[in-house]
Amino acid sequence: MAHKPTNPSTTSEDKTRYSDEELKEFEVLIKAKLEKARDEFKILKDTLTRTNDEGTDSTSGGNTKVLEDGAETAEKENLSQLAARQLKYITNLENALIRIKNGTYGICSVTGKLISKERLIAVPHTTQSIEAKMMKQD
Repeated sequence: MAHKPTNPSTTSEDKTRYSDEELKEFEVLIKAKLEKARDEFKILKDTLTRTNDEGTDSTSGGNTKVLEDGAETAEKENLSQLAARQLKYITNLENALIRIKNGTYGICSVTGKLISKERLIAVPHTTQSIEAKMMKQD
């Protein structure tokens, strides 16, 4: 009867989920990114609020005022888009924390395989492996 040697170090291909210790490392990383993202969102929100409160000086010349209003509107739209994108990023990070708590963090939503640790460090809120992302693009 052939005896199969046991390999004490399992590769990510053999694993079905990350260890509690690894999940704790990801949690620390995500919480740090979440705090920074919330700070950046607050700055964007405050800037938008300040821009709305400050209006332009209506005593300036007609053409200049129109140009200033147009530039101000474009800036507000840009800030609004940045704020919306930042809010989505915050939500994705919060969802990643939930996945850590329920033990599904790091498992690809498409393939069911473990997402590489390198990818999760680079994009900690991802739900897809590089393999799944590439399949989606084809």
